[in-house]
Amino acid sequence: MAKEKKAAVKAAPKWEIKDRLYELKGNKRPIVYMLKSKGIYWFDEDMGYEREIKYTINQKTVFVDEFKGNARLGHIIFRDGQLFVPREKVILQKILSLYHPDNGKVYKEYNPVKIAENDIDYLEMEIQALNVASQTDVDRAEAILRAELGNKVSTMTSKELKRDLLLFARSNPYLFLELSQDENVNIRNMGIKAVEQGIIKLSNDQRTFKWASNDRKLLTVPFDENPYSALAAWFKTDEGIEVYQTIEKRLA
Repeated sequence: MAKEKKAAVKAAPKWEIKDRLYELKGNKRPIVYMLKSKGIYWFDEDMGYEREIKYTINQKTVFVDEFKGNARLGHIIFRDGQLFVPREKVILQKILSLYHPDNGKVYKEYNPVKIAENDIDYLEMEIQALNVASQTDVDRAEAILRAELGNKVSTMTSKELKRDLLLFARSNPYLFLELSQDENVNIRNMGIKAVEQGIIKLSNDQRTFKWASNDRKLLTVPFDENPYSALAAWFKTDEGIEVYQTIEKRLA
């Protein structure tokens, strides 16, 4: 029975004693930045209430209700956007890593392992994007690049399209893969080309598509929607697919 009771006790997480480096977020590098070191409150779920936290240089705890004797306030100062806290200053480390409300908002703990993991994720995504780009045909490349480069793609050669697609995949693999998987990207590109070549036209207020030859209205763009996204969706309807097939033949 005693063994069962002992097994039920959950071990408290161990605090790793090591040097730690903290950095301001957003690549901020002010000469001096002072972080709040008193009047900080942290909700203690075990106690069921908020506990005041204060950084001091003569106490062995972060919690004010556990202080013994007079407390000498310490200052939390970032210099050139960084704050190095040696392993001996456990109290300050715990305030910064566990309790301070600005953690993750104003500053973050430098974590080389996490950075390495993020770098690996990005590199793997970049490799995937480059593989997809290398296997993408010219028409699809033009459709994807039009979202990034606009009408410039209309004057580019096939080699230029292929080159810029690879560059795009390398520089922004997340966006490239999103566009490459968008089933509407080719359809939207067809609509843009039809407007460029004067087969259909878009009104100046970006609200109406018409046949260029006779001004017959094709589509009214819903309010606050991208006109070419709306056109691509309409092309997939029973009415729109006939128009799409006609445009496709005239662009061939």
